[in-house]
Amino acid sequence: VQLQASGGGLVQAGGSLRLSCAASGTTFRTYAFGWYRQAPGKQRELVAVISAGGGTRYADSVKGRFTISGDNAMVYLQMNSLKPEDTAVYYCNARAPAVIGGNYWGQGTQVTVSS
Repeated sequence: VQLQASGGGLVQAGGSLRLSCAASGTTFRTYAFGWYRQAPGKQRELVAVISAGGGTRYADSVKGRFTISGDNAMVYLQMNSLKPEDTAVYYCNARAPAVIGGNYWGQGTQVTVSS
């Protein structure tokens, strides 16, 4: 299983970015996907997840601003109204069902929001 994240960059506060994650290596229709982020000196934290059934969950800090979506083996994170505190390396994650097992990470993409 491989995850390739892209779409990061430098944006001014209030701007938008769309992150993409391309998954390959297996059939993903039963997987849950998520986006996590890690800022310098901080632990990696959950940003948003989408289940195999399409249910979504967000960190309180991004609710109403970020939207996670999926399409076959692609997962997206639309980020609007970005704030400097959103600056971090963003990682794509794929979690297999328990009966299969497996938790996979992409390489990360840097998002920098300037004030």
